[in-house]
Amino acid sequence: MTIKLRAHHLLCMLTYVGKGYSAAFTENYDRIIARISAGEDILIQEGPDDVCLPLLGDTDPHCFRDSVLERDAKAATDVGLLLGKTIQAGDMLTLDSETVARFRGAFRQGTTRAACAGCEWFDLCSTISKAGYADTHLQLPSL
Repeated sequence: MTIKLRAHHLLCMLTYVGKGYSAAFTENYDRIIARISAGEDILIQEGPDDVCLPLLGDTDPHCFRDSVLERDAKAATDVGLLLGKTIQAGDMLTLDSETVARFRGAFRQGTTRAACAGCEWFDLCSTISKAGYADTHLQLPSL
């Protein structure tokens, strides 16, 4: 199977510690992170993805807002620069511990944080990254 993620969720997953918008959201995200940790492929998707599913029944879910689409564009640019290739909808990624370590290092340094401006989780993610990503759920085995 393949996990569908919008570009900015490539950054959110780095600091995910089990907090979210609702119990259904965190339960869903826990399952997604477990699948990524097990090595499942990621398909980059434009618009709402597997992480967004529990929110789509809400009135006016933020997943469709222009600000979120802008986050995706900024995240795709930053992640693409880090990987040395363009990241766009339809691309497949497979993460390993080395890549996640590079992503987390860049995130901690702020080089991939353009997408995070204005996000309600910014302070929490900053605290988690400064603490060395302790208690984060995404854990890939070392190569």
